[in-house]
Amino acid sequence: MTPAVLEIDASPTTVRLLDAGPLTDAHAEAWEKFQSLPVPARTDEHWRFSSIKALDLSAYTAPQPIDDTTREELLARSTGLAASAGRMVFANDTLLRREVLADTLRQRGVLWLPLDEAMRNHGDLFRSRFMREDAILGGAKFAALHASQARAGTFLYVPRGVEIDLPIEAFHWLTGEGGSIFPHTLIVAEAQSKVTFVDYFESPESTAGFACAVNDLWLGDGAQVTYVCAQNWSGQALSVQINSTVVGRDATAKALTVNLGSRYARSESVSHLRAPGGRSDMLAVTVAEDAQEIDQRTFQIHEAPNTASDLLYKNALDDSARTVFSGLIRVSPGAHKTDAYQKVRNLLLSDEAEANSLPGLEIEADDVRCTHGATSGQIEDEELFYLLSRGIPLRESQRLIVYGFLEEVLQRLGSEPIAEKLSALLHAKFDAKH
Repeated sequence: MTPAVLEIDASPTTVRLLDAGPLTDAHAEAWEKFQSLPVPARTDEHWRFSSIKALDLSAYTAPQPIDDTTREELLARSTGLAASAGRMVFANDTLLRREVLADTLRQRGVLWLPLDEAMRNHGDLFRSRFMREDAILGGAKFAALHASQARAGTFLYVPRGVEIDLPIEAFHWLTGEGGSIFPHTLIVAEAQSKVTFVDYFESPESTAGFACAVNDLWLGDGAQVTYVCAQNWSGQALSVQINSTVVGRDATAKALTVNLGSRYARSESVSHLRAPGGRSDMLAVTVAEDAQEIDQRTFQIHEAPNTASDLLYKNALDDSARTVFSGLIRVSPGAHKTDAYQKVRNLLLSDEAEANSLPGLEIEADDVRCTHGATSGQIEDEELFYLLSRGIPLRESQRLIVYGFLEEVLQRLGSEPIAEKLSALLHAKFDAKH
């Protein structure tokens, strides 16, 4: 398949394809849908408080080819966990390296393929799960754009009863000024299977590009999936991340997003709890500074009785950074004995930082337990005085308090190696400024 050439004109979120070569019917349909959908407006409830002007795509084009020097540099910087079951590295939607799975996993039917290979060789399985859930939190136009362009990313299929002990990793690099990429992650975990997947989204420090990423997670009965998104784009990048998680009977999904980079980062995450016993943990950590804006929208949808969800988002904001959080718990008719929680905590490190939190409940069933809440505040004087009185400098004291504030979320993963890796990314962000 010939990759499409992306050209974006002066109108915000207006895109056209030139010399695209052969496209699938799905790509063409998504392209028509993208063209038909309106540009987001602040009058839309799902875009309330958002900086719509940040969505101007007029500066972005197709990504540049990767030369040998850049290739080697990015491969050297793609340092993940000390032990993993496999790793892929992409740059500008081009696969640079693939470390294959162990023979024992392949023999048990595990598929771990680049997206284009999955399209060609496992079309029916791929199409039955690729972006089958609508983007319902405001990003439908971006989801359609992604579906029309997505040709790079990973497809992971874990058969019934297969447990992958070590995490699988993928790196997605955006490099070159004004480039645009569309990475996709599709995970299908059949009944009683288990897997952990870590996506790293990276770009060199000054890259001003556009990334529109989607990840689909499908959990069969009794499956256990842990998914980590480490968003560390350049501070000049524009990014949109759309997640859909479908949880089967007695299955457990755990998803953590770490937001470090981007000038403006929009994330939309939806958990569908479709059978009794399903559970979804939705976690996020954000460290933002300067004029960064992190826009987070979530939806916990309880569609069956005896399901549980637990959302914990923590944001640490410095300078004039701002966050927007809008989250809804919906308990559908008949979804009795739902157990759902939603907590957002904002730590403001400057007087100019801004946090907007809009948690919500919509309950249409009886015998449920649902709570939600949001708090914002600055570092407690007593905590800071305690550290200063022991000879710890001011900046170091503030850093320790921030790490302690965020550590609770990282520990919820239940994986020390991944928590340590993510903690190192947080330290690097803080140290670069201070």
